[in-house]
Amino acid sequence: MKSQWNHKIFTVNEQRFKPLALEIFRFQYSNNPVYREYVDALRVNVSRVDSITRIPFLPIRFFKSHAVQTTEYDPVVVFESSGTTGSINSRHMVKDTGLYHESFTRTFELFYGPVKDWCVIGLLPSYLDRKNSSLVFMVNELIGRSGHPQSGFYMHEHNKLFEVLTSLEAAGQKTILIGVTFALLDLAEKYSLSLKHTIIMETGGMKGRRKEMIRQEVHDILRQAFHLTAIHSEYGMTELLSQAYSKGEGVFHCPPWMKILLRDEEDPLSVRHPAGGRYSGAINIIDLANIYSCSFIATDDAGRLYNDGSFEVLGRLDNSDLRGCSLMTI
Repeated sequence: MKSQWNHKIFTVNEQRFKPLALEIFRFQYSNNPVYREYVDALRVNVSRVDSITRIPFLPIRFFKSHAVQTTEYDPVVVFESSGTTGSINSRHMVKDTGLYHESFTRTFELFYGPVKDWCVIGLLPSYLDRKNSSLVFMVNELIGRSGHPQSGFYMHEHNKLFEVLTSLEAAGQKTILIGVTFALLDLAEKYSLSLKHTIIMETGGMKGRRKEMIRQEVHDILRQAFHLTAIHSEYGMTELLSQAYSKGEGVFHCPPWMKILLRDEEDPLSVRHPAGGRYSGAINIIDLANIYSCSFIATDDAGRLYNDGSFEVLGRLDNSDLRGCSLMTI
């Protein structure tokens, strides 16, 4: 059953984004006790919030210590972050998986066309080892939606994966290989293959399996091993129901219902748009699909924002927790 918000969220355009974001802000302030207490603690006059830059952004760490829920409900699923050994994981209480499904399907097809045209392969061994991964949920749904007989997950079956990729290439089948960084590097060390019909998409994350590397290093290794001109990337996290994609050079683009703003690291309430060209700061995310949790998230990532709305992830802020999906710096 679709949420009453689905149509508003997934048909939004640039002109309607601001009024819808402000409507959702007031809805969440009224129906999310954690967010309301945070906004009140900042002594924000809600009636004077008239632009998206004046909306308070909830620090992402609240997903570790609180149940961030808008309206009362029993979650149908609780997505949990991977984190590192000894860390406290974030938990995202999801009221409606239909919102997540519509968000990631629409976004994928916005950037890559119909899912049914693709063979979708997941190389996510560390994520498959645990339950409640939002990334595994997404890739599993894309695998099913693709309908291709060779779509599926691979754990450490590099030889089998190499054979599958070889056969798909010979057939001219459009393929997307979505992999955690360390697993893609493991594959690249063992095999070299000229990929003409396959996209390699890294999701970040070394998880202590390898020394930390900047994104450019990783992409150079993968490009050389698979004879590709570009490596694609996905930017998502447990606390969000939307993702941004990069088709190369680490520059990400958002779907229409997701927007990146930057804040000053020294002044967390200073939120702004790029005045011209680009600027750097800490990443704030508006994800309108997060209607039943919180749509306004202050992340622990540093970024560079361009005036067309695209952005780069520069790494982690000082003193922030390391997370399984975002352990690399650029």
